[in-house]
Amino acid sequence: MALISASRRLRRTPFSDGVEAAGVKGYTVYNHMLLPTVFASVQEDYRHLKDHVQVWDVACERQIEVRGPDAARLMQMLTPRDLRGMLAGQCYYLPIVDETGGMLNDPVAVKLSEDRYWISIADSDLLFWVKGIAYGYRLDVLVDEPDVSPLGVQGPKADDLMARVFGEAVRKVKFFRFGHFDFQGRDMVIARSGYSKQGGFEIYVEGGDIGMPLWNALFEAGRDLGVRAGCPNLIERIEGGLLSYGNDMTRDNTPHEAGLGRFCSTQVAIGCVGRDALLRVAKEGPVKQIRPIAIHGDAVAPCDRSWPVVADGKTVGQVTSAAWSPDFGTNVAIGMVKMTHWDAGTEVVVTTPDGPRRATVQENFWI
Repeated sequence: MALISASRRLRRTPFSDGVEAAGVKGYTVYNHMLLPTVFASVQEDYRHLKDHVQVWDVACERQIEVRGPDAARLMQMLTPRDLRGMLAGQCYYLPIVDETGGMLNDPVAVKLSEDRYWISIADSDLLFWVKGIAYGYRLDVLVDEPDVSPLGVQGPKADDLMARVFGEAVRKVKFFRFGHFDFQGRDMVIARSGYSKQGGFEIYVEGGDIGMPLWNALFEAGRDLGVRAGCPNLIERIEGGLLSYGNDMTRDNTPHEAGLGRFCSTQVAIGCVGRDALLRVAKEGPVKQIRPIAIHGDAVAPCDRSWPVVADGKTVGQVTSAAWSPDFGTNVAIGMVKMTHWDAGTEVVVTTPDGPRRATVQENFWI
């Protein structure tokens, strides 16, 4: 692969010095920022994540702050999920849609107070859409990107590490809830969340100056826990069915096609700009949907483009993410499959760069 050339358009993060010192071997570009993709190797990083604890630079999960008297109204306009019951202190996973019901992003929303939210976004320029909606409807709300950079702590030993730095009370934070904790006199919003199925936290670090002091404190406190720098792991996220916006779903897909129908309360989500379109989808049902797929045979090559899913000589879908899973002894994959072939146990053929492979649609993701 060619090198990624540095520039002001490709922003470093408050943790980049620590990432480089830890021996990062690969990056991708995410929300115009550097996102580490590998340290030792994808396989070694995978094993360590499942057994120990890692610190992740996920500052690329940029925040959109929505603040003001109309903040709740604007938030409901963005998503078909019913937000009326969302309380301050909660985090909600949200499908965000356009006027056609197409997915624009699948962020985690953090409700800081009745009139203030952070939207922790996946890879897209969602800020412009939110600003446009706020301006077009003349809402009394401020929409901006604050100086907030998430730092992830993920893995089975995450609670032990976090308790050493932030105190035992951090263990009491419930899933998709957050609390306020002190670090060197600075207030930190810490949520029990993260882009893995191994458990952990995301620390919303306000101000770049505190980034490396926090990074160093976590590594100092976790020496005997085997703490390492890490990053979202391709194998582990596919095993757990964690979707990647821009890979597994795009603006061409509705939340129902992305398997996110359970997060859509379209009947009661009054004000959502895509509500009318999604009401039709909810009534008729999707004709294709995300499915886990096991691809048989040896390890497949990296999936950097869609791979056709074929049955009886016809294309019935596409694989969008795939990797060899050491724990499950097969190639795990995420695919968008037509309803005619999405039932568990259906045998299909996936056209990989190395040639056609037999594959089977699965009932559930692996973890």
